[in-house]
Amino acid sequence: MSVIYNKGLVLVISSPSGAGKTTICKKLIYEVEGLNLSVSVTTRQKRKDEIEGKHYFFKNEKEFNKLLEQNEFLEHANVFGFYYGTLKNEVLSKINNGKDVIVDIDWQGTRQIEKSLPNDIVKVFILPPSMKELENRLGKRASENKENFIKRMSEAKKEISHYKEYDFIIVNDDLQLAVDQIKSILFSERLRRNRQLALTKTLKELF
Repeated sequence: MSVIYNKGLVLVISSPSGAGKTTICKKLIYEVEGLNLSVSVTTRQKRKDEIEGKHYFFKNEKEFNKLLEQNEFLEHANVFGFYYGTLKNEVLSKINNGKDVIVDIDWQGTRQIEKSLPNDIVKVFILPPSMKELENRLGKRASENKENFIKRMSEAKKEISHYKEYDFIIVNDDLQLAVDQIKSILFSERLRRNRQLALTKTLKELF
């Protein structure tokens, strides 16, 4: 049986749509050993390139509601008409085995996770370098109609207004720099006293 020296943490990454958090999360998982992506449950349809259990757990609304009734979620939300949820066991099993979990959610989901795991959560908010740049990114993403673009911009501004609820703020002007800054946060947080499970033994030997 392997010895667990550190308790894992939940690294929450939030941002308005278009600020680059999905790309940042992918790079972090690729570059940092021991960092795992939380696989969420969703009621939206599976896309052609998505794999069940890797990208999402795909459920219908009835199945989702059953999980909700059984208190299986750390957080859940309705996003653009579809339900998303972070499974409690999916996260707890990892952090209790010394693995860190990265969760890509909005401010509402962050509040829910913090309520359940106040000592295990590290909250990072990603900002775009400017509103003009965000408009450019969302304009390309929502080029099919103006109404969709206006809706996304409104949601983005609402999301940004909650930045004060986060521990760390990263401006994503340079992708690799933003990733490196979050890595520095993660490595520092791993050294917090309450996460170093082997510390008691070390201190006993020292004293």
